[in-house]
Amino acid sequence: MSNPAHDPFYSSPFGPFYRRHSPYMVQPEYRIYEMNKRLQARTEESDSLWWDAFATEFFEEDATLTLSFCLEDGPKRYTIGRTLIPRYFSTVFEGGVTELHYILKHSKESFHNSCITLDCDQCTMVTQHGKPMFTKVCTEGRLILEFAFDDLMRIKTWHFNIRQYRELIPRSILAMHAQDPQVLEQLSKNITRMGLTNFTLNYLRLCVILEPMQELMSRHKTYNLSPRDCLKTCLFQKWQRMVAPPAGHPQNFKTEIFPTNHKKGIFSLTLSTAAVNPLRNAVKYIFVCRSCVAAQLHVKSELMLTGTNAEHIYLRVAG
Repeated sequence: MSNPAHDPFYSSPFGPFYRRHSPYMVQPEYRIYEMNKRLQARTEESDSLWWDAFATEFFEEDATLTLSFCLEDGPKRYTIGRTLIPRYFSTVFEGGVTELHYILKHSKESFHNSCITLDCDQCTMVTQHGKPMFTKVCTEGRLILEFAFDDLMRIKTWHFNIRQYRELIPRSILAMHAQDPQVLEQLSKNITRMGLTNFTLNYLRLCVILEPMQELMSRHKTYNLSPRDCLKTCLFQKWQRMVAPPAGHPQNFKTEIFPTNHKKGIFSLTLSTAAVNPLRNAVKYIFVCRSCVAAQLHVKSELMLTGTNAEHIYLRVAG
């Protein structure tokens, strides 16, 4: 090894020409390698706090995760937000998976709009299943990731488009039960649907209901409001943003909200006819908070009998 003092390319940190280098930016594909290592470090005792830390390390605060695939009843597309991502990964293991990792082949990287995009047309999600029997499932598809261009380099968008999957059973298991037709028939049945367990699929269906309620849950957690108050304030603010003119309210615009029946939880709202048109269809939300109190909201519109150009909205919140 050459002596640094005689190396013409050596620059002493105390010399006049020393300049601190910019932080080293890891490659996007290496972040997936780090994610695989983190998933391998999971234990049976890993709780929700562990999964929250996992999501915080690899996903931005406003990240989204999208899965696209085709089932027997047609194509499906599920998109979940950052708050639901930790639970998604945990459901994979709760469905009988003992190991999960991603394999990327011939991925392409591009930089635009302060983001780094990784496009891998040959991505394989490999899962090892221990129940009901040892099975290796290879789920193939296209993975498109968008990373934030900073030191943390966390994922902003995750889109996995599943094309096909294969379930592999060791030959030793088949040879062991070669003379048992019932076991062979059981081995011939798939344990996943498009590479996803029923546990994960049920969670994705549940996310269709949970995702629109994230604002309600966040408001309940931040301001410690009751479910009824969360429904009132959230919907009222949404209506205000939806019907508010860009240059202020016109003179004939009227917005009021006041309780009409405290015991039954009925609230009334008066809006202009044009403002309430998007709300004619009945809407129903179910909000479950940490206090295990469920509330239902039914929105109906009725023409007022006064003949004016206003409509009256009744909000019925049933505890």
